[in-house]
Amino acid sequence: MAPGNKLAGIVLLLIMVASRAEAAGGVVGEAGSCMMEIGIYTAHFSIFQSESRGGEVFCEDLPDLGNTLFVMDYLHGSLSEVPVDFRIIRDVEKMGIFVRWKHIEAMTDLNERTVFYQPPVLRADNQLQVEHRFTEPGAYIGIVTAPHPSKNIVYRSVFPFQVAPPVSWGWWLLLLASLALLVYRWRRKS
Repeated sequence: MAPGNKLAGIVLLLIMVASRAEAAGGVVGEAGSCMMEIGIYTAHFSIFQSESRGGEVFCEDLPDLGNTLFVMDYLHGSLSEVPVDFRIIRDVEKMGIFVRWKHIEAMTDLNERTVFYQPPVLRADNQLQVEHRFTEPGAYIGIVTAPHPSKNIVYRSVFPFQVAPPVSWGWWLLLLASLALLVYRWRRKS
C-alpha cells in the first residue's frame, strides 16, 4: 500500500473513532433534538444554561459552570403515570461513554458520588424539570429511573457528560492530520 493511502486510511479511521465516541449513552442527538431512551420509554431531553448561554440547547456536554436546567418532555403518556427520579453522580473512574447500568449497580458509594438527586416524582404534565448548580468542572453521569406502569420492572437511562470540559485536542489533531494528508498528496503530484 502506498504511503499516501496508509495516511488516508489512518485519517478515515480517526474520523470513524471520533464520531463513534460521541454517540454513546442514554441520550441520542437526532436532527436538532435530543432523545433519551429509558427502557420502553422515550423522552425529548434538553439542557439549558440560560445564565451563560441564553436559550442554547445542549444534549450532553455543558460548556460552563453554574445553574443548569435539565428538561425531559415525556413522549409516552404512560411515563406520566409512574414516578421518575433523576440523579447526577461524579464519574470518578472516568468511564465516560463506556458507562453502563451494570457499572452504576456495582458502585458501593453511590450516595457519596451523588451531586444531585430528585426523588421519584409523578408528573401528570408530561415534563420533568430539574435544576442544579454546577460548581466544579469534570466528568459526570446522569441516571434516570422509571418503573413499568404495571409490571415489576425498572427501566434506567445512564448518560455521561462533561461540565466545563478542557479544550479537546482530538479534533485539532484530526484536522492537522487531514491537512498533512492534503499537503502530502499535493506535493506528490507536483
